Amino acid sequence: MSDFYSTRRLPPYVFEQVNRVKAAARGQGADIIDLGMGNPDLPTPKFITDKLIETAQKPRTNRYSASKGIPGLRRAQANYYARRFGVKLDPERQVVATLGSKEGFANMAQAITAPGDVVLCPNPSYPIHAFGFLMAGGVIRSVPAEPNEDFFRQAERAVKHSIPKPIAVIVSYPANPTACVATLDFYQDLVAFAKANDLFILSDLAYSEIYFGSEPTPSVLQVPGAMAVAVEFTTLSKTFSMAGWRMGFAVGNERLCAALARVKSYLDYGAFTPIQVAAAAALNGPEDCIVEMRETYRKRRDALVESFGRAGWDVPTPPASMFAWAPIPPKFRDLGSVEFAKLLIEKASVAVAPGIGFGEHGDDFVRIAFVENEQRIRQAARNIRKFMDGADQTLHNVLPLQKTA
Repeated sequence: MSDFYSTRRLPPYVFEQVNRVKAAARGQGADIIDLGMGNPDLPTPKFITDKLIETAQKPRTNRYSASKGIPGLRRAQANYYARRFGVKLDPERQVVATLGSKEGFANMAQAITAPGDVVLCPNPSYPIHAFGFLMAGGVIRSVPAEPNEDFFRQAERAVKHSIPKPIAVIVSYPANPTACVATLDFYQDLVAFAKANDLFILSDLAYSEIYFGSEPTPSVLQVPGAMAVAVEFTTLSKTFSMAGWRMGFAVGNERLCAALARVKSYLDYGAFTPIQVAAAAALNGPEDCIVEMRETYRKRRDALVESFGRAGWDVPTPPASMFAWAPIPPKFRDLGSVEFAKLLIEKASVAVAPGIGFGEHGDDFVRIAFVENEQRIRQAARNIRKFMDGADQTLHNVLPLQKTA
């Protein structure tokens, strides 16, 4: 039986291959240290869950909600942008609440894409950035993930040689999976590029609050005139450890927000009202929990980089996000990221995300998430060191290992 049109456009889910190996290992009693999925393990701050419970006990809140978000939630998001970025938003026309940023991206693709439309997308990148448009009938042209001159050279080339001309460019900084960050100067050049080429900018700012330097990560909407071409997606999943709550936002360009709101009005009634009320409390509440979250991830990052380095695996220090983008050690690089990730589960009881799941340019890397405490991260490093030290003896008849000097 042949696949349906939309599913034919989707490759097999790479991460499922690793998940099967992980499940099998756990089924045999292995203690797998799971650094694969970016699933926050920190608790949601108590004042947020208290507001959820309080609101859920009111009978009227179990009714259908508002697809684009209740007014108080949209005002809270607008106030957050004003405080954090100095950006003024109209809560009625420039803010749409979404069921997480992933849903927002996918439905934005449905809203603006005609069959065959071309979109510029970083490679490697979070899968929904590309596959949301592929499912909507669009075509992806890859551009570099790093926010530098090569990005613009490749983007210029893609615009010049694409028929039809691209309709949008996607960016995501701090980036998932690469953890690279963009400056306001880059965004200024990006807005100028988008205006010169009649492109929309779709910016994913999911990791806006997980930065480790002294300078907070910027928003593309801080650039004068960006509102004419840009919409930005944010989420409470990481900032407040609310991943399962599914609460995010699209903000910015009125035309894009209206298109998204119109599509969503046919698809859902919005998140459960108590979740929206609690999300508004999160955005309006004290920020000490954000500072604590950021410090926790910084300590885990430092523990990972240091302990993995001592184990013989040099991992670059990420400046932001809850991930390290780690080059596969040279001895194992010819295996590719999927087979290496499987090997780590089987031989070291450590799970990571294979880089090819984020695009073909990620196959020499794996993504490591800071979703275990420092003690478990250091235990993962010890497991990996033991595996790597014995790999020549234990795997020489199974795998062709590259010799290192």
